[in-house]
Amino acid sequence: MKKNVTKILALLMALAMVLSFAACSGGSDDKTTAADNTTADVTDGANPSGAAKGAASKEDAKYVVGVCQLVQHVALDAATQGFMDAINEALPGQVYFDSQNASGEPANCTTIVNGFVSGEYDLIMANATPALQAAAAATETIPVLATSITDYASALEIDGWTGTVGGNVSGTSDLAPLDQQAAMVKEWFPDASTVGIIYCTAEANSVYQAETIKGYLEAEGLTVNFYSFTDSNDVSSVTQKACDESDVIYIPTDNTAASNTEAIANIVLTEKVPVVAGEEGICKGCGVCTLSISYYDLGYETGKMAVQILTGAADISTMPVQFAAKVTKEYNAANVEALGLTVPSDEYVAIGE
Repeated sequence: MKKNVTKILALLMALAMVLSFAACSGGSDDKTTAADNTTADVTDGANPSGAAKGAASKEDAKYVVGVCQLVQHVALDAATQGFMDAINEALPGQVYFDSQNASGEPANCTTIVNGFVSGEYDLIMANATPALQAAAAATETIPVLATSITDYASALEIDGWTGTVGGNVSGTSDLAPLDQQAAMVKEWFPDASTVGIIYCTAEANSVYQAETIKGYLEAEGLTVNFYSFTDSNDVSSVTQKACDESDVIYIPTDNTAASNTEAIANIVLTEKVPVVAGEEGICKGCGVCTLSISYYDLGYETGKMAVQILTGAADISTMPVQFAAKVTKEYNAANVEALGLTVPSDEYVAIGE
């Protein structure tokens, strides 16, 4: 643990850098919550809902935790919320959060975590794969906990994966059973013959999910085609092509897609092509069904791991990656009605109920 004076000076230096970025970009001087942050914003002990549940001020902090979130969308916001809540409930008034959002740009993740490392923070939370990759590259000494990561082996290029990263990295995975998601496609659409998978090639975990579920879908007798994009600029054109050539579309837990569900929905609902989604946020935006986890609970579990690390109760190098405790079959009632579909069983619950 670093001395408070050192932390405060480091935070003031980081804040000066932030203000210089804001001046260059012409950003607003208003402070936002963690869910609304851009790279140029720093949140003083706040969480995405704007409520600082037991968070410490800079002056009173015993620990300083940096949070790097790739982009703002429902799933990642919920994970950050859960992470902060768990820590603040266990260590009320002891933790100061420097929470920053990279606005969907991996390069911004590098800038953010380098600031955390320069400030000698006590722990870094990396929310989404590019944030984890940036943090793992930036430090081998500061504990790094990640969340919203589908496959750590793919994200960190680990051979012989055993379930524990080792070194200074651990965290939680948002991977829902892909074989069950493939079975869900067949359950909802027994007459479908072609499935188009939409994903971002810049996200390693999306590539992993696409390649993995392809095998499960083919085992169900379906023809599978990939429709990939590199950034949000191509989402609409790729979605249109997928609609033209597919009976059903599958979208994994992809952050770029999650940030563009409105654009996707405008096309798939018009074309009457249903979307099976990898998580609730995407399903709520443009899908009809999903096998989803609670990202809040996932973040909360990550926060519990952070408490153990900060207090010295556990060694991060021996902490295995944790997975969601349960998955839920859900459907988007509005989109199901709009597409004239029938929910296949009472195992499914409407999103929001």
